[in-house]
Amino acid sequence: MSSAYDTLLDATIRHLEDLQAGGVRHIAVSPDTLKALAQPATPAVPSARTRMASPANQPVASVPAQVRHPQPTNIPLAVEPPLPLAAPAPAPTTAPKLTPEAKAAAFAALRERVLACVKCQHLASSRQHVVFGVGNLNAELMFVGEAPGADEDEQGEPFVGKAGQLLTKIIETMGLQRGDVYIGNILKCRPDTPGQSAGNRKPTPEEMQTCIPYLHEQIDLIQPKVIVALGATAVEGLLGKTLGITKLRGTWKTYRGIPLMPTYHPAYLLRNQALHTKREVWEDMLQVMERLGMPISEKQRNYFSRA
Repeated sequence: MSSAYDTLLDATIRHLEDLQAGGVRHIAVSPDTLKALAQPATPAVPSARTRMASPANQPVASVPAQVRHPQPTNIPLAVEPPLPLAAPAPAPTTAPKLTPEAKAAAFAALRERVLACVKCQHLASSRQHVVFGVGNLNAELMFVGEAPGADEDEQGEPFVGKAGQLLTKIIETMGLQRGDVYIGNILKCRPDTPGQSAGNRKPTPEEMQTCIPYLHEQIDLIQPKVIVALGATAVEGLLGKTLGITKLRGTWKTYRGIPLMPTYHPAYLLRNQALHTKREVWEDMLQVMERLGMPISEKQRNYFSRA
């Protein structure tokens, strides 16, 4: 293979890996492209110098007529220009706009399916409530956590325990109300804790993979302008990143075509009361506010700053 071909192949692989990290699991490829890729590469066009050096009794007629026109050197002609890559479901920027009535109906139908879900038998048998999600169906800002805890399982609403109360304070400090945003989790059921009367456990990758299509439907219906991923497990479930939340927080990512901001989980802030940690989360929220075009006062900019 030529060096140009290798370069093109490497770039394509890197692009596909980036898409996979952003949640894309399938791409659209036309039948013609698949057929072309299955064929051996067409020989490159002989250069003018080669043609001039060829014996007069060996014309260039053996080269197919369709490749006699000048082509980029060393680029296999059997390779078509890359086709646009499609997400497995419509991204919020391209999904059709639904009427309020149609969106509400679609959400109600989705909720019914989620409430009846028993795909994870061990979770379905131990849960008290399915925790679907709560908030504004037209929200520009969406918060995503990992899974419900004991309080959420009891009440059937995400982020209602101590960590949820802190999240509500963060939202209000941004100048919003809890009802202005949408709050959900990757898992809709509390991870079971056999033999334990208290405490939580991290969802398994298999559990998150099983449940995350429901979150995708929520995202595609709401079409938020920004998503905030709360905590390392949520980031891992959404992006497949395992670098650690301390390295990922504060840096914009993209998920299903939407800007995504990773930050610490509110539960982490409850365990770590350091001022600089609170400031880091607030700096992440300031970036979110700026991306949404929200007004930011001088007082807001200085929250948790050292005197």
